[in-house]
Amino acid sequence: MGAVETLEILTSGPLTTVQDRGRFGFGRYGVPPSGAVDSFSLRVGNLLVGNREDEASLEITVIGPKIIALIDVIIAITGADLQPKVNETPLEMWCSHLLKKGDVLSFKGPKSGCRAYLAIGGGISVQNIMGSKSTNLAAQFGGLEGRPFKKGDTISSDSPARYLKAVGRSFDKALIPSYEKDQVLRVISGPQDDHFSTKAKEIFLGSPFQVTPQSDRTGIRLAGPRIETKKNLKESIISEGVVPGAVQIPGDAQPIIILGETVTGGYRKIATVISADLPLLGQLKPGDTVNFLKVSMDEAYQAIGSVSTGAALFQSSV
Repeated sequence: MGAVETLEILTSGPLTTVQDRGRFGFGRYGVPPSGAVDSFSLRVGNLLVGNREDEASLEITVIGPKIIALIDVIIAITGADLQPKVNETPLEMWCSHLLKKGDVLSFKGPKSGCRAYLAIGGGISVQNIMGSKSTNLAAQFGGLEGRPFKKGDTISSDSPARYLKAVGRSFDKALIPSYEKDQVLRVISGPQDDHFSTKAKEIFLGSPFQVTPQSDRTGIRLAGPRIETKKNLKESIISEGVVPGAVQIPGDAQPIIILGETVTGGYRKIATVISADLPLLGQLKPGDTVNFLKVSMDEAYQAIGSVSTGAALFQSSV
């Protein structure tokens, strides 16, 4: 059947882009992974509609678009609760649904979280660049012409009729993440935690920090008590590779949590958010509060093992 136009954007919302799990292995050339900030929600949404878990979906930020179905198509919405509706009737999240031709999907507004993911049976038919369909907004490539969606854009999917049988699938409600306004993020120390005094590390782990409006897909900027480096140290270090979840302390002594649009940095990293908690970063929005909890490397391994096991069990059940 090939690529078929499935959806049309009636109104775009502030930031709706194509994202998959990201492009990896190109950091040496300055190309960041991009990809879904909340990869867990992306993966579950894809499995609900019968896709591979790494297929591209729409990442919808805070205020959703209005979309009309051009044909019958299967969809699922996961991640932030932006209160989705079909023809003004509330749509249950974390389930697969049939959109019939002419149905209009819209969003009332954010109830919890920051980013929702719209998975479509058959995925999103856009060019694969460096192993990924993800949109890199800064470099303007990937996704749909390297840009957010706008009114009049259409979305094509590969053989969407083959996926209609996935209607009615649902994710275990007990496993759905909770996106609280007060979030605890587990971290391991370093790699430059020795550049901070014991008092500074106590402040970092013992104080709440607020997410600021300057946060975006590059990083989450926090405001709170100052985290000072040891005296007589230069403000910056030699730039080096960074990973999503790295907590940098720049010259203003306010933490920045790095996300997936950065590959190098010249600020000290006091800690790194563990892999199991990275999806939570995608759901933090301005005004939310963050507290950091130090865990051991063994605890970090156990946490990601639990997440992987849960995902594997769900995949085998669908």
